[in-house]
Amino acid sequence: MPKKKQQAQMENADIASQQADETAATLADDVQETEKDVSVDEFVERMDLNVICRGDNETLHFSTFNISRPGLQLAGYYKHFAAERVQIMGEMEMTYLQQMTHDARKTACETLMKQPIPCLIVTSTLPPCDELISAGQKYNRIVLTSKLRTTPFVNKLSLYLSELLAPSKTIHGVLMDLYGIGVLLIGESGIGKSETALSLIERGHRLVADDAVTISRIGERLSGTCPEVIRYFMEVRGIGIIDIKAMYGASAVRLEKTIDMVIKLEAWDDKTRYTRLGAPDESYTILGVKKPLHVVPVKPGRNLAVILEAAARTHRLNDLGFSAMDELNDRLRGNKN
Repeated sequence: MPKKKQQAQMENADIASQQADETAATLADDVQETEKDVSVDEFVERMDLNVICRGDNETLHFSTFNISRPGLQLAGYYKHFAAERVQIMGEMEMTYLQQMTHDARKTACETLMKQPIPCLIVTSTLPPCDELISAGQKYNRIVLTSKLRTTPFVNKLSLYLSELLAPSKTIHGVLMDLYGIGVLLIGESGIGKSETALSLIERGHRLVADDAVTISRIGERLSGTCPEVIRYFMEVRGIGIIDIKAMYGASAVRLEKTIDMVIKLEAWDDKTRYTRLGAPDESYTILGVKKPLHVVPVKPGRNLAVILEAAARTHRLNDLGFSAMDELNDRLRGNKN
């Protein structure tokens, strides 16, 4: 193979490799990890816990929203033990430990604490036994207690972990609260998303996020918020950066909103057939969840704020079981009869 041709192929391979790395980096930034580190103090305060021992641990690493109760492990069965889960001990586990001999209890506690668990939380009205505390200190584990009984605490912790570890991504768009409906505005840069949002704020609606919307999936619900660094700020071309909260007050903004529908703004195209009679069959998928999508063409003379208000009101009526298209069809059938 000629030397120049071989060199060209190597350069092309380098370019392709660089592009692949850039694409991978973009995707990595777009979809965030579902594992989180939380400071021990923050977790203790949020869950209303007491610290029994924590060693030199400053943070907790959570990698799953599943929770375990290590009853079988206290009996010595570790074949299918999920050490990555938060471990909960209730009255049943503590009573089981108390009926053991000292040596058996010490062995059971040390064997459990050898495992790389995030933390152990005791929810029983019975205090943790001395052997459990000693084993936690010996193996530098975090041991906490809760005033709640096991079932309500597990429910509270499950909700916390589900929200904390929810898969999320950040997209370019604007999120508004219109009549209690979470409306996500998308479209090409410069199409008028921020200007439309500003008009809606003037009409009494609330801004959640402008330019960047961080969306988390919690079950089948999509929750949107704004990255903290740009929260409450909006960019208006020709004016610059404005602070919505400072200009319009706290009632004009909110931290978070469930996304109910998506509206895509696009430049008017005479060759495109837009929906005129009813709800579109199109949907917009975010993190595997589909939301109804309306494509709204933009051209001079169209009042987008009023159109978006009408879209939000229509969505609410549809949720209540009313469809204007069905009502019109019924009237037409009645006239024919």
